[in-house]
Amino acid sequence: MRPGKNRHIHFIAIGGSAMHNLAIALSQQGFRVTGSDDDIFEPSRARLLKHGLLPPEMGWYPQRITTDTHAVILGMHARIDNPELLIAQKLGLRIYSFPEYIFEVKKSANRIVIAGSHGKTTITSMIAHVLRHLGREFDYLIGAGIMGFENMVKISEAPLMILEGDEYLSSALDPTPKFIRYNHKIGLISGIAWDHINAFPTRELYNSQFEKFIENTPGDGELIYNEEDKTLKQLVEKKGGKFKTIPYSTPPYRVRNETYHYTFESDSIPLNIFGKHNMLNMAGALKVLQRLGYEESQSVPILKSFSGAANRLEKIYDHQEIIVYKDFAHSPSKLRSTTEAIREMYPNRKIINCFELHTYSSLNKNFIPEYKNSLSQGDINIVFINDHTLELKKMEYLDERIIRKGFSNNDLYIYRKPEELIQFLITQIKINTVLLMMSSGNFGGSTLDQLIDYLDKKFK
Repeated sequence: MRPGKNRHIHFIAIGGSAMHNLAIALSQQGFRVTGSDDDIFEPSRARLLKHGLLPPEMGWYPQRITTDTHAVILGMHARIDNPELLIAQKLGLRIYSFPEYIFEVKKSANRIVIAGSHGKTTITSMIAHVLRHLGREFDYLIGAGIMGFENMVKISEAPLMILEGDEYLSSALDPTPKFIRYNHKIGLISGIAWDHINAFPTRELYNSQFEKFIENTPGDGELIYNEEDKTLKQLVEKKGGKFKTIPYSTPPYRVRNETYHYTFESDSIPLNIFGKHNMLNMAGALKVLQRLGYEESQSVPILKSFSGAANRLEKIYDHQEIIVYKDFAHSPSKLRSTTEAIREMYPNRKIINCFELHTYSSLNKNFIPEYKNSLSQGDINIVFINDHTLELKKMEYLDERIIRKGFSNNDLYIYRKPEELIQFLITQIKINTVLLMMSSGNFGGSTLDQLIDYLDKKFK
């Protein structure tokens, strides 16, 4: 679809991490873009506002869609009975899911898709970081912000596109996993750990989505995979054979003076990122870069300057031996790898881990047991749950006994009100403390901003 001031594209559920980035990209190309959503969190909200695309009010407004609307892009959390979707269907408009639209405009490109239950954002970001520094022409789709990239979706005439591939369903009209719709030439899977229980109620059903991804690799394509993941390795061995498979594993590294060093040939290269899981992510990214013609000797020196993707172990405060990180971790496997990374990085500091139950899976009492021992690395471990989120997602009330039993931690602190959480954190943060805040939400509002303001006033 060619851009033009009179070509109207409407986004249903524009606030999604990928959706809002695509909306910005299309607006910058000259399309007239509108959108709606029932709730929009940061950073999507601020970015849409900056580009004049933030809906004037929250909710669904069918009148925004007319016969002059050239296309509708349907977000994954819009329901099948969404009033805007119903009017778009009634008018006979072309309705795309996000991945359908991406594939439609990038059919002729070499599409490299990074998939996996964890690490895919970081791996995709690492690849994009290196390609940008090498001057390679490429398009991309990344689920979080990284330094040097104004927008996280770029669509042009470039012959190469690097895509972060989500296993979640494409839309209410299309139950196909998004990463299937991209139809990769080269695919990477970073690992498999059951998630999205609302879409995949059993572990077997969830794993089968990755089977489909593996099977979708063309005969002349390649599949790169983390061979340390037993489930993934078994699936590759079961489904592979028609195409080239390339394994990777954790490379040699060491931690010295609170800095991770990547061991390459005879050099020990200091990095800005940390954690064993990030060393594994780096190994996967390097494999992809090799397939694009760049050896480690070219890529590793560039990755020295990679500081991570936004909200992925992002340091947001550092003063007088008090450090605060925020991280997008929300699944059990992500909690384990992230909290282990903090403990390995800061073995002699007081560590406070705070995790918000926010996703459909984490708010499901049947999924809570998957978090067993995932919060065991901290000196103080906290779970925050916002009852408004439960109401918004139409989930049943979660009793504190269910949470403590699921996490297998009777010493777990549980808070439901942001102001009470802040007050508790204030009493616990002392010199030589590391606070790790983990959530795919925002802890009920401006909690983090208020906490940083307090620290600034007290310690600066």
